[in-house]
Amino acid sequence: MEQNKKNNAFGWILRFAGQCRGLLTASVSLAILGSACGVIPYLAVTQIIIRLLSRNYELVPIGLLAILALFGYLGGTWLNTASTMLSHRSAFTILKNIRMELTAKLSRVPMGTILDMPSGKFKTLLVDTVEKLELPLAHMIPELTANILIPVLMLLYMLVLDWRLALISLITIPIGLFCYMGMMKDYEKRYSRVLTAGKNMDAAIVEYIGGIEVIKAFNQSSSSYGKYADAVKENEAAKAAWFKQTNGFYVAGISIMPSCLLGVLPLGAWLFQGGSLAAPVFIACIILALGLVKPLIQALQYTDSLAMVDSTVQEIAGMLEEKEMKRPLKPVPLENSNISFREVSFGYGDNEVLHQISFDAAPCGMTAIVGPSGSGKSTVARLIASFWEADSGEVQIGGVDVRRLPLNQVMDIVSYVSQDNFLFHLSIKENIRMGWPDASDEEITTAAKQASCHDFITALPQGYDTLAGEGGSNLSGGERQRIAIARAILKNSPVVILDEATAFTDPENEAVIQASINELVRGKTLIVIAHRLSTITAADKILVMNNGRVEAEGTHDALLKGCSLYRELWEAHISAKDTKEAASV
Repeated sequence: MEQNKKNNAFGWILRFAGQCRGLLTASVSLAILGSACGVIPYLAVTQIIIRLLSRNYELVPIGLLAILALFGYLGGTWLNTASTMLSHRSAFTILKNIRMELTAKLSRVPMGTILDMPSGKFKTLLVDTVEKLELPLAHMIPELTANILIPVLMLLYMLVLDWRLALISLITIPIGLFCYMGMMKDYEKRYSRVLTAGKNMDAAIVEYIGGIEVIKAFNQSSSSYGKYADAVKENEAAKAAWFKQTNGFYVAGISIMPSCLLGVLPLGAWLFQGGSLAAPVFIACIILALGLVKPLIQALQYTDSLAMVDSTVQEIAGMLEEKEMKRPLKPVPLENSNISFREVSFGYGDNEVLHQISFDAAPCGMTAIVGPSGSGKSTVARLIASFWEADSGEVQIGGVDVRRLPLNQVMDIVSYVSQDNFLFHLSIKENIRMGWPDASDEEITTAAKQASCHDFITALPQGYDTLAGEGGSNLSGGERQRIAIARAILKNSPVVILDEATAFTDPENEAVIQASINELVRGKTLIVIAHRLSTITAADKILVMNNGRVEAEGTHDALLKGCSLYRELWEAHISAKDTKEAASV
């Protein structure tokens, strides 16, 4: 984040304040006025004490000064409250804009960036990390302004009254700041540990709760809880070490800095006795000195917040600066939707998994991709869908490199159905409608019938209005799969990718899902990542992949004769199928 190191963290944040710059300006202006009002009670009380010491007991002037002090206090309170309200509105607008930018960024980065990041970290970044900016944005800007301006105004007035007392009133400030300098030793490194431990704990909590079903099913409670407990203990240790190394200096600082009277009283008394200082001036300086440092201490309490803002901005900016897939915005006319690979290489980081592969998918037919685990089958499918971009070579749709096509156009052309399709916590009807937002209820029902899910949907208590649950938790795996297929049928894209769509389906559901798939792919170019080879024997073309290369291609019969790897895969599949059927009998 080199660019952000050069820029002020708040300057970076203000990039997102375009809609609320007026509110921020008004907030700071009100804070300045509130600071001015905050000085009035000190001045009024000073005049009251001077009158009383000079035996001037007239109630009307004293009453007016008391009222002036009250109005100054109320005015300061009202103006600062109004300032804080405006700053909160600004802060929430800025947080909204940052979150919108982060979510928009996720749609532009390669899918690998998202898949490589734990879901707990996303939640922490979007919710917790961004939320940390609310306190400094809503409070620090106006309150820091007030806490700095009030002592500055008081000091200026003291300089007018007597420059000697004004300067001596500052004598404890450098001593207190020296204590704060001790607190700042290795501050960034130590506070970074606190922030990192907190983020890791949040991510561990989300992961532990999200995976509790798997943890219990596989009796991994002790190891998984151990990971969670270690994160909590590290969070505790980091904060304990932080406070142990910081609090001594902090306590010394806040004890010494407010002691302005240690200088003002003896010097003022000596000057008064010598006749070079009038009593009213001495009294005014004493009262002003009492309120001189407290606001500065409150301002220094934002030290942690300032460090947190810098760390938070770096983390958010790091995500926003992730490499994007740069695509044009204007759609490109295509003569067809044929899929081709031309010398395509691709790797995850430094690990290349595809090595200059080339092939043409069968136009308006089925192309199956088979091979051992880790051979690159799913990577090919995801490159077609533009989840990633090739490192070299071209992935073509209709003879055009997909990098020259807008992402929206690729998404319109390609339907991607995986073995674990996500359903939102919406009604089943709305989950299907995501395939085509403008679809009517009748069109949704037709798609559901074609996907063989209409019957089980209508049998549910609320039919199509039944909530799918978070991630589709209210439905079985086979039901979720058929709804995902209905969604793809409704989308009606010319290219359909099935990434092991029936890999974990039981035999009873497999026949139903296979019938749904037959409806989905009618008249379309179909790319199938095959787990069960018996489902792709009728494919127009079968690609056999091994170690990131296309080892052979052809029909089922031709490959059985001419490709030893395919023959081994087929025999292993038939053997496993026979074993499973024998076990079921």
